[in-house]
Amino acid sequence: MKYIVNFCRVLVGALFIISGFIKLNDPVGFSFKLEEYFSSGVLDLPFFEPFALYISVFVVILEVLLGVMLLVGFRVKFTIWSLLLMILGFTFLTWYSAYFNKVTDCGCFGDALKLTPWQSFTKDVVLLVLILVLFKGMKHIKPIVGSSLKRIITLVALVLCALYANHVLRHLPVIDFRPYKIGANIEDGMTVPEGAPRPIHDYAWKFKVDGEEKIIVTQGDYPTVDGEYIDVETTEVQKGYEPPIHDFTIEQDGTDFAPSLLQEPKLVMVIAYDLRKTHKDVYSELRDVVNAAIQKGYKVIGMSASNNEQSAQLIKDHQLNFGFYFTDETALKTIVRSNPGVLVLEKGTIKQKVHYNDLDELEFD
Repeated sequence: MKYIVNFCRVLVGALFIISGFIKLNDPVGFSFKLEEYFSSGVLDLPFFEPFALYISVFVVILEVLLGVMLLVGFRVKFTIWSLLLMILGFTFLTWYSAYFNKVTDCGCFGDALKLTPWQSFTKDVVLLVLILVLFKGMKHIKPIVGSSLKRIITLVALVLCALYANHVLRHLPVIDFRPYKIGANIEDGMTVPEGAPRPIHDYAWKFKVDGEEKIIVTQGDYPTVDGEYIDVETTEVQKGYEPPIHDFTIEQDGTDFAPSLLQEPKLVMVIAYDLRKTHKDVYSELRDVVNAAIQKGYKVIGMSASNNEQSAQLIKDHQLNFGFYFTDETALKTIVRSNPGVLVLEKGTIKQKVHYNDLDELEFD
């Protein structure tokens, strides 16, 4: 039992640290996921939505700390109980997502590793079993360092997590796991490679033949049956290849200008997914940066999911020298974790990407 408990201890501690750190690298992204859970269409807890970012930071730091505390053997009883309560909460959320098909990606490992709802639920059930083993064998969890060193290690972990969280919130994630990272080409990310797997569906055709119902299953072709057609049910039996970038458009008046804009040799994108929530006090500095880019021959566009009235008001208030296009809000949130944020592209390839706090780092050739 001692060896089993310590094996579970190392595995659970490492998984919590890894999972927590990946989300700590991008707490804004995790807060977007929490907003999905809090929305009226899922858990119907909209009063928590304004606090999603604070909850995100607290949860991910706690996740890392509990992993560290478990490994060093600090406050074992508190740590095990906390792990148990946390995994019970995670297990409920992933079961809810899987069973009701509400949130298709739990965000357990951020954008680093995508899991289906049922995969996420299975992972949490396995962790729950491992933590129950730790709960049962709590007496076998002994400190690996002295009492003072345990406290120091935990305190250092807390300080480092807080500093790291502050850095990525004021700038951008240090490690970018998204398909819009610097060096990525957006058009390439939307392309399906030749020979990529295609989705396969089973079609269960229901007919009435000689007074009895008959079901014929094909993979697309309409069957030749001497009977009356009633209904058809479609089941996906194999997922096809899905490009990392999809549903990306740059629209204006119902026309998608993405194909032409992504061919621009010098393009600056000012991205503000929601102009009601954007940090308007930075637009004076942003205006100067944009004007400098225009003088160097860059084409500058704004991209937002807000309506024309809101964008027109922002342009008027801050005397901006560019217009806004419409892009899906989820896509914009994925592109850059800043509102506003700025990208510099060369024929669809992202060369620079900055938070609004780092506008002075932009370089225009």
